[in-house]
Amino acid sequence: MQNFDFTPTPLTGVYTVDKKLIEDERGFFNRFFCEREFSRIGFNHSIAQINHTKTLERGVIRGFHYQKPPHNEIKIVSCVKGSVLDVAVDIRQGSPTFLHWYAIELSEKNKKSLYIPNGFAHGFQSLEDDSELIYLHSEFYNSDAEEALNAMDPEISMDWPLALTKMSNRDRNHPMINLNIFKGIKVK
Repeated sequence: MQNFDFTPTPLTGVYTVDKKLIEDERGFFNRFFCEREFSRIGFNHSIAQINHTKTLERGVIRGFHYQKPPHNEIKIVSCVKGSVLDVAVDIRQGSPTFLHWYAIELSEKNKKSLYIPNGFAHGFQSLEDDSELIYLHSEFYNSDAEEALNAMDPEISMDWPLALTKMSNRDRNHPMINLNIFKGIKVK
């Protein structure tokens, strides 16, 4: 039995992940990750870190974060409480979808995940108060490799569904697009 359905998105390498539930009167069970099954979409790495985030207020925007090579990372993002609009932005120079984005609602109810390969920035907007995400990362966090795009950059023209309520000063002050920052991030 396969525990996941992987659906390709318009951005090559990004997949939505539907987990198969086993439910009864007690509740449900679902597999959160399986190395063998994720290898079908090219995930042949170990999980280096698992991070958990909570966003207290709906309308908060976080992102768009990524790590520069050689520390770039694959992320598998799931919402375990509340709901978010989760977004991947293609930052691979030379890609036909360079600076295009894909967004999907991840929620406690739909139990979907988003698989984000190397070469993509990631961000989200909380659609409910007290929303929580779990991130599986293929690489360790490296502060020297950390970069971000400004989530309000008109070059990306992200269509956020809610009015912005909060954003960290750090995220708010990320620079607008400068194509030089993407050197070394290639299409695979």
